[in-house]
Amino acid sequence: MNFLTLDLNLLRVFDAVMIEQNLTRAADKLAMTQPAVSNALKRLRHSLNDELLIRTAYGVKPTPRAEALWPTIRQALSSLESAIAPGAFDVSQAQLTFRMAMADATAALWMPTLVRSIQNDAPGINVRMMPLTTREPRPMLLHGDIDIAVGFFPGVVAQLSGSQTAGNSAIRHERLYSGHYVCVMRQNHPLAGKTLTVDDYCGANHLLVSFSGRAHGLIDETLSKMGRERRILLTINQFFTAGRVVANSDLLTVLPRHLISATGMTDALIWTELPFETPAVHIDMLWHERDARNPAHQWLRNNLITMTHSNLIPELQHDKPE
Repeated sequence: MNFLTLDLNLLRVFDAVMIEQNLTRAADKLAMTQPAVSNALKRLRHSLNDELLIRTAYGVKPTPRAEALWPTIRQALSSLESAIAPGAFDVSQAQLTFRMAMADATAALWMPTLVRSIQNDAPGINVRMMPLTTREPRPMLLHGDIDIAVGFFPGVVAQLSGSQTAGNSAIRHERLYSGHYVCVMRQNHPLAGKTLTVDDYCGANHLLVSFSGRAHGLIDETLSKMGRERRILLTINQFFTAGRVVANSDLLTVLPRHLISATGMTDALIWTELPFETPAVHIDMLWHERDARNPAHQWLRNNLITMTHSNLIPELQHDKPE
C-alpha cells in the first residue's frame, strides 16, 4: 500500500463503522447512503489487504488488524478535528444521555453525588443505569451499549494493563479508589465481639455476593491456598439483598468496607477484620477509546474522579488499605 495515494476520507468511514459496529448507523452518522459506506470499506479493504470488518447477525465484527489500527486512527482523527474545528463544551447547555453500568452498591454510593452535580451544573444531562451482571463489561463497551462502567474488574484490568502497554486495546481504564474487604455479620451474632479466627470463620455458614451465581470467589481462592474451605449456603447477585439476609440470619459475608452502608442495613450489621490477608478492592472506571476525547465524556469522567477524591462521598474516606 502506498500511503500517499490513500484516500483519507476512507479512514473517517472506517472510524464511524468501528464506533457504531453497524453500517446503517454509521451511514446515518456520516450523512451517507449505506451503499456508499459499503463501497468506501471495500476500497479500504483493497488498500490495506485485509477484510477489516466482517458482517454478523448483529452488525459487523472487526478483524484483529482493524482492532489494532483503530486506536491510532481514532486518535489521529480526533487530533485533526480539535485542531481544525475547536469548540468549547458548555455543560450547562448540553443535552445528552449517558449510559452507565455499576453494581447496585457502587451506584448507591456514586449516584447521589453525581445527580447533585447534574442538577446544579448540567440540567440537560440524563443518566441511564444499565444492569451489571458480570465482572466483564468490555462487550457492552465495545458494542456501544454503555458509555462507562465502574466497579471491581480485577481480571479485566490486569489484561488491559498489558494490552495498553502494547497499544492494542480499544478499552481505557483509570483507578478511582482502593478499599479492603471485611467480614460482616448481624448485631448479636454468636461471633460478634470476638477476635475472629480462621477456625471460627470456616466453621460458619456464608453468603457470597456473586454476579454469576458461582459459589466460589476471591475469598475461596485465598482459603484454598491455606488448605481451608468454607460452606457457601447462599449466593446473591445484589449487595442490598445480601445486607438484608445477613442482618436477619447467622450467615457471614465479606464486603468491601465502603459498601456496607449501601446495603441499607448499617444499624443492623457489624464488621470485623478477616483473620487472613486479602487483596485490595480496586474500583476502576472503564470506557471506550472512541470517547476518549469527547468533551462531554471527559466531563463525566472528571466528575467521577473529583467525587471520589474529595469529601463528597464520606464512605470512601475511611476505607483505605494499608
